[in-house]
Amino acid sequence: MSGVQSPSVLSKHSGEMPIPLTVKQIDKALLSNDDKMNLLIDGVHVNKVRLVGMILNKAESSSFSFWLDDGTGGRVECIRWVHHPVDTKEMESIVEGMYVRVHGLLKGFRVKKQLLVIDIKPVTDFDEITHHFVECIYVHSSNTKLMVIFHNFAKQQASSSNQTHMPSSAANTQTYQTIPSNQFTGQHVADGPNGILQMVLDYLKLPSSLVMEGGVHYKELATKLGIPLDSIMDTLASLVDEGLVYHTTDDWHFKFTTYA
Repeated sequence: MSGVQSPSVLSKHSGEMPIPLTVKQIDKALLSNDDKMNLLIDGVHVNKVRLVGMILNKAESSSFSFWLDDGTGGRVECIRWVHHPVDTKEMESIVEGMYVRVHGLLKGFRVKKQLLVIDIKPVTDFDEITHHFVECIYVHSSNTKLMVIFHNFAKQQASSSNQTHMPSSAANTQTYQTIPSNQFTGQHVADGPNGILQMVLDYLKLPSSLVMEGGVHYKELATKLGIPLDSIMDTLASLVDEGLVYHTTDDWHFKFTTYA
């Protein structure tokens, strides 16, 4: 399909594809606490994004501004700064009522959210609109599923730690937070059990790991990441249960479930 690119569920700020989003998701986004005006959606720091929608209220001054409406509820303000004549020519071809695909940087300040447009192209194949929404659903489902994995795994580790090291009369509940750092965009901090999950996922998603037909041995993961074997196996078991990782030739080799 022309112009359509596969998303990366946990995309990094640099070198990764923009995350497909809807306007409704942006409206519900939370402002992160990293002092960079970044937004948090489904537990992921969101920066580079892709939207598809209709152009409304286009205006021109020192820059081009317009509102994007994708029919999911609400609108998002978009700004396209003009640095070169080609930028002006591109924006002059964009008219109100036109459906477009927009790539940009999403920023938030208090209750205001704004998209700084990097690239904008008219939608010429309207199947792309349907495809975009399917991608949004998939990424939303995958990211929220991963949040549940982190949360449940942290609870299990905290419970185990309390039972092993703390008297029942003085036990304090130990918890771990899933704190994404800019970047899936969206990488989770490698501290505590949540960090072990992310470290294992990141290693299995390396190109050198993906090309290994037989998968990566769990002892290699333990050695390369400096994590005890029992923690590696607990982590892999959780990821296998959630369908993010699978066994290959035996019970000791694993590969990341690559998404189409």
